[in-house]
Amino acid sequence: MKQLHDAVHKQLLGLSVNPSELDNVITPALAIYPEFITANVQVMQKLLKGHLELWQPHVKTSKLAKTMRQLTALGVTHFKCATTLELLTACEAGAEEVLFSYPADGPRARRIREIAFSSLGTRIFATVENVAQIDQWKGSNVGLYIDVNPGMDRTGIALSARQEIVKLAAGMAESGVSFAGLHCYEGHARQPDLTGRKATLFPVYEALTALVRTLENAGLSMNCVVTSGTPALPCVLAFQETCREAFLHRISPGTVVYGDLTSAEQLPSEWGFRLAAIVISRVISRPAPGIITCDAGHKVMSADLGVPNCIVLGHPEFEPLGPSEEHMPIRVPEGEPIPEIGTILYLAPKHICPTVNNFDEALWVEGGRVLEVAEVTARGRESPLPSPVHERSPVHE
Repeated sequence: MKQLHDAVHKQLLGLSVNPSELDNVITPALAIYPEFITANVQVMQKLLKGHLELWQPHVKTSKLAKTMRQLTALGVTHFKCATTLELLTACEAGAEEVLFSYPADGPRARRIREIAFSSLGTRIFATVENVAQIDQWKGSNVGLYIDVNPGMDRTGIALSARQEIVKLAAGMAESGVSFAGLHCYEGHARQPDLTGRKATLFPVYEALTALVRTLENAGLSMNCVVTSGTPALPCVLAFQETCREAFLHRISPGTVVYGDLTSAEQLPSEWGFRLAAIVISRVISRPAPGIITCDAGHKVMSADLGVPNCIVLGHPEFEPLGPSEEHMPIRVPEGEPIPEIGTILYLAPKHICPTVNNFDEALWVEGGRVLEVAEVTARGRESPLPSPVHERSPVHE
């Protein structure tokens, strides 16, 4: 753990902003670094041996249209999403294909159909887990993936229920709806040690491979299998090295676009992923001996993965304590200098995805300079009664 944090702390050298650039910045502020987004894409490209088309990142992390446009310009054109606002943003940012991987029925399904009808430059797919869900997609240009439950018990048909999955795929063919493939999110494997994660996930990949063969033997061809968030990335890559199958297999880690403390713990440090998004905060109080407080509580940085929910970059000796809504108390060890009120602190979150979702706008930073302020376009959700897509203003650059 100490080696990990030491490596992360060293990244402050590339993340600090010229002090004069921050004179007029109200904190807390989300800062995003496009040069490190590019570096992280290059890492993924290397891991995938040049085949970026096999990466289908979940945009719950990226959130900004500006980031998504950067990704598409770099050759990342397939995405996953979980809200209709994320879907709209990805389509408007130039995505070739988007998989809506969250269950959709009723008004949500109708909204996806409307977006698909209006976004003809993007292929849109949804997921289903039972035959009754097929009818709502008839007559649309939305293709369907079968959502498979690998043991996470969140959504989907049990991976072991092969005949039920075959029946569902056959039902799509009979209804004239496109059966695109299988979606399987194995996010339940989060063991700290990679050996434990592999022991959990290799049987999942073996069972998926057998399921594909079962579908093919039943005359049900498909386009793709989509798996794997960030924790599973080392496992799925290791499995593919030893067992390459004759079907298209895309993986969808999204956190690696920006990185955070958790992904730094889960992924091999030698891969070279960088932090590309952090929170800039100020000391607002020195309420007790050895305690400072900054303006970044859990309404700024999510605490869903526990406390401490961040580290102070460049200060491995500082100990963030339990945050309240707008306050982050930090313990400074005895004998260490106590930062003055107004001091800038750079915070690396434990979980970047919900942290990005806490901001309306982000500082776009390069070379120590704030180049512009970018909208966090897909923050939150659409209105519960959204306007037709053709009436919506394009997302801002």
